[in-house]
Amino acid sequence: MTMMAAASTAVRAARLHSSRRPLHLVGAFRTTRRSLAAATAEPQASSSEPIRTFSENEFPDRNEPPVITRTSAADVSVGKKDTRTSQYTISPTRSIGTTRPSHIPPNVPLDALEIPDTKITTLPNGIRVGSMENFSQVSTVGVLLDFGSRHELDSYKVPSTNEGVSTAGVNHLMELLAFQSTKNHTGAEIRNIMETLGGASFATSSREQMMYCVDVLRPNVNDAFQLLGETIKCPMIEEMEVEEMKQVIQFQTMDVMPQILMGEGLQLAGYGSLDGGKTLQQLGRPHFCTAEFLPQLTSHSVHAFREQHLLHNPRGLVVSGSGIEHEKLVELAEANFGHMKAAGDDDDNNNTNDNRSSNKLTVPSVYTGGEYRLQTPPNPNPAKEEFTHVAIAFEVGGWHSPDLVPACVLQTLLGGGSSFSAGGPGKGMYSRLYREVLNQYRWAESAEAFSSFHSESGLWGISGSCPPRVARELTRAIVDHVLKLESDLVTDEELDRARNMLKCSVLTQLESRLVLFEDIGRQILTYGKREDAQTMCAKIDAVTKEDIRDVVRKAVQKPPTVSTVGIDIRNVPMVEEVREWLGKGLTKKKSWF
Repeated sequence: MTMMAAASTAVRAARLHSSRRPLHLVGAFRTTRRSLAAATAEPQASSSEPIRTFSENEFPDRNEPPVITRTSAADVSVGKKDTRTSQYTISPTRSIGTTRPSHIPPNVPLDALEIPDTKITTLPNGIRVGSMENFSQVSTVGVLLDFGSRHELDSYKVPSTNEGVSTAGVNHLMELLAFQSTKNHTGAEIRNIMETLGGASFATSSREQMMYCVDVLRPNVNDAFQLLGETIKCPMIEEMEVEEMKQVIQFQTMDVMPQILMGEGLQLAGYGSLDGGKTLQQLGRPHFCTAEFLPQLTSHSVHAFREQHLLHNPRGLVVSGSGIEHEKLVELAEANFGHMKAAGDDDDNNNTNDNRSSNKLTVPSVYTGGEYRLQTPPNPNPAKEEFTHVAIAFEVGGWHSPDLVPACVLQTLLGGGSSFSAGGPGKGMYSRLYREVLNQYRWAESAEAFSSFHSESGLWGISGSCPPRVARELTRAIVDHVLKLESDLVTDEELDRARNMLKCSVLTQLESRLVLFEDIGRQILTYGKREDAQTMCAKIDAVTKEDIRDVVRKAVQKPPTVSTVGIDIRNVPMVEEVREWLGKGLTKKKSWF
């Protein structure tokens, strides 16, 4: 019995041992076994040869070497070619021919190639068309509009009907209504056509701009652009569609990430009301449709907003494209939007004083600073850890400010992220917030610099998350880093790394066709032109340590904005205490372990 047990144990050990062999040695093991069998059949011949042993590193699982065979190409015999005819044939329309398809640009000599450049054309009605050809097989085209959630109104009287409606939350609704039914197609037909064309469509809105876009195979760009034009010019916006999308908004509001709520709080508190809460400033309006605004939204609200900001405002419309010939895009823009006229252009008597340009309807907002506190209900999943999210922001310049590029370099220098990261080059692991917050305080779940820019103003700050019990310590750490930037110059190493990372990020993102299309349209809509990558990189390289310190010093001269969201926000200091900390300066460095 003992021998049987020992034998069974030996077999199991041998199986386990063999299962650990590398796959590329399995064939060698089988050959070795055959060699061993031959050697066992002639024991006298093998007994005279010494037994060779090998180290663990050379051959860890066996005492004998693997048998390696080599074959030269001359020894390989090639069988006869299979001359059987396949039952499958390729359609002539799908086979690769010798004639170049018309939609593919012709090959030209190297010295005749031109460096891709942004081309801009203004149509007679004021619509601007900008594009860059990158010779890709997919084209991205779209329209950017000069209006956003900041232009919404709680009460608006439609000039054509004298009907009073509320347009609060319309941009969120219009984003969901994009590429639904139009005058010529139903929503299902548009989706089927886009699938047939091999393309995708989407829309997105911000506080100042809205974008419609189609990404489609180059040969099908004409048909896709026609659907894009219908979506913008003549959508049906039926009441049934509006009600369906309102239900979608309800579902979205039920599961909003706390970081988004915190960012919204920064806008609401940073640009608070100037008349005691009676009227909201434009930048202090909610970007997403709230539960309070949702019941007031109807199809009339959407039509009224479009009439006010879109239908009579061709100068606020930019047609952008990447991966398409500029002359082709101009032709498409002229065919689909060339008929649009500004308010009063077709009025011979000029009796109207209604100016519907979004630029005229933009009222500059004044930064006030303030506080936003939102206590959220507990997560239904008891196993999920709850965190308190804190953000402190300050005012910086907007899109037209000379502090724009230094603020971007500052954000990159601080960097940060979450406590979990795969690491590696370019992941920001050597940024200041990673080194001095996430790597130092084990309770810090995240710490990250952020910025948001608008036409007349912007916000820059630091946000973080942690367990509720240490929310006060996290807030203090954020304030200390702001004060450190105010009092001390950053190091040369940090500045060089931040400038290089920012340039790398900009250039890498512009390799994307979608990002290139969006960058062209937004720059033309904001500045009336587009800066090339060389100019942008030169501006980044020109940022100095003194520029960064000056940006922070000017920012802290104004009151801070504090936003906190979480299940327990009792330990987050009030904004008055944060102001006191900023006035007293840096605290003595200590550990919060």
